[in-house]
Order: sequence, then structure tokens, then C-alpha cells
Amino acid sequence: MAGRRVAGDGTLVLDSEGLSKLVSGDARARSYLEIARGRRARVVVSAITLTEVLRGGAGDVLVHRVLSRIAIVPVSAEIARAAGELLGATGLSGHRCAIDAVVAATALDLARPVVILTSDPDDLNQLVDEPERPKHERVVVRHV
Repeated sequence: MAGRRVAGDGTLVLDSEGLSKLVSGDARARSYLEIARGRRARVVVSAITLTEVLRGGAGDVLVHRVLSRIAIVPVSAEIARAAGELLGATGLSGHRCAIDAVVAATALDLARPVVILTSDPDDLNQLVDEPERPKHERVVVRHV
């Protein structure tokens, strides 16, 4: 687990797959969570992520158990606007990447350092790209 950057006062962001893996007990996702907790980093999901993981059935019980221990970040008008601008800047499809863009805009607005756990690192890496920032301050995207 060396080299994973989830420092104190930073943030671990879970996209839908990051959250799903944590719910299922995936060892890699749990490792990131344990590191974040050990360093007192904030662990969050965007409210839009709930759309992808909750289905109103019995399976939601485990999701709610995890959600009760992490922060849910609302999608504000500013975040929605920033997400649209990220899609425009990257040329990614609004239909295919809208939720990823909201997750990215949320991550870019949070306390650094920020690590996003995702199953789709390619699109998220494009969306959070900040070449003008020093490398140690950029959002880090990790495949889980």
C-alpha cells in the first residue's frame, strides 16, 4: 500500500464502483478506506453517486450501512456548472460521462490531497487534469 496518497486533512472520494467495492468488502477498497481513516482524511461520495448504487431493494441495506459512516456531498449549482464545463473542456460525452463529471467537479472542490476510487480511471483522469497545479496537489485517480 506504499505510495497511496490519502493524507490528513485530505479527502477520499468514492465513485459508484468505489462505493460498491467497499460495500462488497473488496480488500483493495477497504485498504484505501483504512489508510484514509488512519490519516484522518474525509471519506465522501457525491450525492449523484447514490443514483447509480441504490435500487430500493434489500441490497440497499449494506449500501446504507456504509453511507452512514461517510459524508454525502450535495450537488450544488456550482458543482453542476463546473461539471458541464469539464465536459466541454475535455470533449467527453455528456450522456456517457455526466455522472463522472459531477464526481470530478466535486473532487476538484474538496480539501487536498484528494484520491478518487473508481473503475473508470481514464475518463476521470481527463476530467480532473490540472497541469498547472504542482503534481503533489493534483487529484489522484486510482482504479479499484
